[in-house]
Amino acid sequence: MGVEAMVRGVLLGLAMAGGVVAPPASAQGLRIMPGATSGDLSVPMNRAVVVEADAPFAELSIANPAIADISTLSDRTIYVLGKTPGRTTLTLLDAEGRLITNVDVHVIPDIAEFKERLQQILPNERIEVRTANDGIVLSGIVSSITALDRALDLASRYAPERVSNLMSVGGTQQVMLKVRFAEMSRSASKALNSSVALGGVDGNYAATAATGTYGEGDNLGRFLDGQGPVTATPQEGRFGISFGTGSLRLAVLLEALESKGVVRTLAEPNLTALSGQEASFLAGGEYPIPVRGEEDSIAIEYKPFGVELDFLPRVVDTDTINIELTAAVSGIDPTVAVTAGGFAVNGFSRRESQTTIELRDGESFAIAGLLQDDFRDLSGQVPWLGDLPVLGALFRSAEYERNQSELVIIITAHLVSPVRGEALAVPSDRITIPTERELFLQGRVVGGPAGEVARQDFSGSYGYVME
Repeated sequence: MGVEAMVRGVLLGLAMAGGVVAPPASAQGLRIMPGATSGDLSVPMNRAVVVEADAPFAELSIANPAIADISTLSDRTIYVLGKTPGRTTLTLLDAEGRLITNVDVHVIPDIAEFKERLQQILPNERIEVRTANDGIVLSGIVSSITALDRALDLASRYAPERVSNLMSVGGTQQVMLKVRFAEMSRSASKALNSSVALGGVDGNYAATAATGTYGEGDNLGRFLDGQGPVTATPQEGRFGISFGTGSLRLAVLLEALESKGVVRTLAEPNLTALSGQEASFLAGGEYPIPVRGEEDSIAIEYKPFGVELDFLPRVVDTDTINIELTAAVSGIDPTVAVTAGGFAVNGFSRRESQTTIELRDGESFAIAGLLQDDFRDLSGQVPWLGDLPVLGALFRSAEYERNQSELVIIITAHLVSPVRGEALAVPSDRITIPTERELFLQGRVVGGPAGEVARQDFSGSYGYVME
């Protein structure tokens, strides 16, 4: 029976034993001569090679059968099948038990098939594939992080947990985020209060009664002393009248106040970060908060507040950017306070948004709809007296307050590259410091762009309009 028939028989036996048919054995083998130094034998995983010896051998063994499997085709020919990447030793003995030689068997991943698949999936990428020890090494320059991830995922199928990545991503990999925070707050409040005081004075105070403002502090005493309805804390929208006869005095005080206000908060931070690296921004401050330290001591921790921005960019294609974004606007809220250990700590108002978006170079997106509408309506009256028709208005007070705010965040992403320092300028570069003569004789403080901007005339409609 010829060698070819024996090979077919061995392959059939391996298929029946393991359920896997190995590819045909390589026609090239390693020739082994008695007394000669053995070379290395490289065997692709799941493939086989034939090893031929010039002298007949009687016995052979493999150090680690899990790495490679062997079978004899004749007394001079050995069939070696690669099973798992790694190194092992093949030993040949003659009929008298003497050592013929040792062969270093190196089972490597089948990169030929891997290269074919890689070329099919990523035909336009310049990726070089090599083997190192029992793993795969990928090198070259790819066009995007997506192509890099796909190549690594495919390589892990052929050499799990044994893939070395020496690839780099070409093109621009720095992302600049231009962010605009615009917050508008509007408040409106109305209050209508009435106070009535009735009293008689004849040496000592007697039979005195008052409601509203007159019932606070020493206002009633001021009234009875003849100082009229003016209180210790005068304010807008206050009208009072007092009259009397003899020791009897009557005073009526009406307080009406309406206030409106608009506040604009604007911040425009620009941040630049490398693809895959996080960047953060804070425009505001830090609020000290007392906490319990060691041995019942008081320590201070600082809580940041203001305009906060954290983002993590990833360049996934030539001009496509994936961004994980966290934006927040916070401030100290004096209406909420906690007292602990003798310290009064204010609360915080905070609005935060977290999102993940994907956009191209130069495109923008907006986060809007962060609305807040607070409404408060309070009415108070003197029992029974406030329910009287017409005159009951003198014994009632009403307050109305409404606060509205809206936050809009507009974000624009750009792919950027560094430039030489000479090409950059700051606002202070062209500012000139005045001499003593210019300062004292001419009254010149500073010159340059700052003064030019201050003299600009802004005409026409600009800013925000709220109806």
